[in-house]
Amino acid sequence: MTTGDGPADAGLSIVIPCFDEADNVGHVYAEVVAEFGDLDLEVIFVDDGSGDGTLPALKALADADPRVQYISFTRNFGFEAAFSAGYRYASRPWVLHLDADQQFPAAEARRLIEAAARGRHDAVFGVRAGRDDPWIRRLGSAGFHALAARLGIEVPRGATAFRLVRTSLARTVVDLRLGSPNFLATVPRLTNRYTTVPVGHRARLRGTSKMNVRGLARHAVDLYVSVGRRLTTVVTGLAVGAGAVALLCALATALGLLGPAAGRAAGFLLAAVALAVLGFTVRHLVSIAAGQAARPRLFYVRESTVPIRDEDRLLDLADTTRAPS
Repeated sequence: MTTGDGPADAGLSIVIPCFDEADNVGHVYAEVVAEFGDLDLEVIFVDDGSGDGTLPALKALADADPRVQYISFTRNFGFEAAFSAGYRYASRPWVLHLDADQQFPAAEARRLIEAAARGRHDAVFGVRAGRDDPWIRRLGSAGFHALAARLGIEVPRGATAFRLVRTSLARTVVDLRLGSPNFLATVPRLTNRYTTVPVGHRARLRGTSKMNVRGLARHAVDLYVSVGRRLTTVVTGLAVGAGAVALLCALATALGLLGPAAGRAAGFLLAAVALAVLGFTVRHLVSIAAGQAARPRLFYVRESTVPIRDEDRLLDLADTTRAPS
């Protein structure tokens, strides 16, 4: 049973982040229009400070099709900033996130749309079925979700950036301005009406991936430290336990129950534990400070076809704004 407030009836903003994707933007646009051209549609490309011909390609698309909008950053701010800008300036009731690399075929979004209409969900996340990625990416993704579950962090199992979200919810997540933003972990903190759907996945057709293991690892650590309260409890208990063991070792050494060699070994072990706890504490404090201290916006816009709020401007924008389609 479908409902009248679903994307097919209410309207759809398709947000496509781009960083050096000049070879892909035309292809992903054609695929999107072929699949969803019959809907009340806008297509928002977000140029994340590309250094190739991405922006000129987006301008050509926008000139040819009034449904196409673009937002161009003053520099590269990263993936989280790119999709956040698209979510913030989407004008339709639903947002579909689609990456420019076309690894998720646009046609697979029909599964997300059907699930949203059928279950009255606020968010539907695609889960890769038969993922066509290097083994290191697959292993890292599985480890990320497994560790998050062990730490008591609620993240939709197997969820990806290929997602369909009510625009009001997506905008709320973005406007929270968390010190360590993580969309997947924030949605379950705001609503329990979300689900996952298996979707097809294919190898990148053109260009190279901008994601790397280092960036993914840093993103995961930020999540575990800033959201994982269970990890904080474990580290606190470890620190208290290490302190108690250190006291016992000191007493045992003073009473002659522990030899010098054993005492030194115990000292090195406790020092290692203390350094690990110190490292976690420092990272945790940085995360807290990032959420409270004055800091730059997540992104700044140089040029756009949509009206941009003053706080997201760094410079006077080029005169390209137009009324949304």
